Amino acid sequence: MFKYVIKPLLILAVAVGFSSCTDTTTETITYTANVPVYMSYNDFRSSFKVSEPQDIETPGKIYFKDSYLFVNEREKGIHVIDNSNPAAPVKIAFYNILGNVDMAIKGDKLFADSFIDLVVFDISDVRNPVEIGRVENVFPEVVPIGDFYFPCVQVDKSKGIVVDWETQSVTDQYTINYNPWWWRGEFDFTVATANGPLSAGSGIAGSMARFMLSENYLYTIATPYSLETFEISTPSTPVRVDSIGTSRFMETLFKHENHLFVGTNNGLLIYSISAASKPNLVSEYNHVTACDPVVVDGQYAYVTLRSGNQCNNAANVLEVIDISSITTPYLVKQYPMFNPHGLGIDENLLFICDGDAGLKVYNRQDPLSILQNQLAHFTDINTFDVIPYNGVLMLIGADGIYQYDYSNPQDIRLLSTLSISTQEK
Repeated sequence: MFKYVIKPLLILAVAVGFSSCTDTTTETITYTANVPVYMSYNDFRSSFKVSEPQDIETPGKIYFKDSYLFVNEREKGIHVIDNSNPAAPVKIAFYNILGNVDMAIKGDKLFADSFIDLVVFDISDVRNPVEIGRVENVFPEVVPIGDFYFPCVQVDKSKGIVVDWETQSVTDQYTINYNPWWWRGEFDFTVATANGPLSAGSGIAGSMARFMLSENYLYTIATPYSLETFEISTPSTPVRVDSIGTSRFMETLFKHENHLFVGTNNGLLIYSISAASKPNLVSEYNHVTACDPVVVDGQYAYVTLRSGNQCNNAANVLEVIDISSITTPYLVKQYPMFNPHGLGIDENLLFICDGDAGLKVYNRQDPLSILQNQLAHFTDINTFDVIPYNGVLMLIGADGIYQYDYSNPQDIRLLSTLSISTQEK
């Protein structure tokens, strides 16, 4: 892998070193790179449309609200699924939102990222959403994921927004190894009938969420090092009211009571949101460098750490952290895992997406013996994230959406699957 990325850079280093000794000498190099495909800003900002249900091809984040399941199609939009009967989910619409990865819903208003913009939709009729607001350049450095094996040439923002990459041979006098996908994440169910109007409250996000709602505020990770707060009492015109810079690479958000838990690649940040418009850092918990989703309930926070290309670590563990004193969190126990991703909790149940090792379900009542209290293990699925709610577990994986009935923890049963399209992408 590395030879594709390093070789042009090494040549460049030689060229730069040589030219520094002789002012009149330049070197030309040819290499394979990701070349941006541009769309004009006007075309991009008028591109939203709703269409008939589409095949699920590359599922990402999930969100649940009022018997509807919203599933991100990475960088393309959102699948809307009527989940009033989890044993028979029905896809009812697809929202074409270029560059979408994250979402949050308050009442009948959907907040979603669209590459560099934050967009607001009225989904009071989920089959016919209407764009009602947009805040431009909230996520200023976001571009699509390119071919990991090749560098990216420099983006020229004057040409428009980057909506794709093409792998091409490039000849130039220099190259910039611009790696723009550093924070996009994983990276990232009888037939149901139409549900009624959406209720006033917020929905439920998975543990990989980068958007989090609290009352009239939306918190977003705008860049890996910037936490933004928007006041959304008038949903069509979100107002940025606070911006917090950190030295840590932020990845996920989770709200519990009056605190916001921020998973970073080397620790957990805990902010008080008692003054919701201005989060206040109250404590930090450090761990080895690794990808880091977190969920919280009562006295404990549960963090999964995993290895991977974007995580730069060999640790694959579950950590249980005591937060009874919110200002001094400490590690209670660490458990080995295979390659854990998202996780969820409901009362004494702990659900862990352990990557290729599948879904694992534990009784978490005793934090010192979680592995000894495994209730179920569903293998042969590559798992990413979960939302447990009212006895139904909604799981997103590499192969699609799985739903389980866990109303009887001693007999957890698969209810349904929605498989991804097997067509060549």
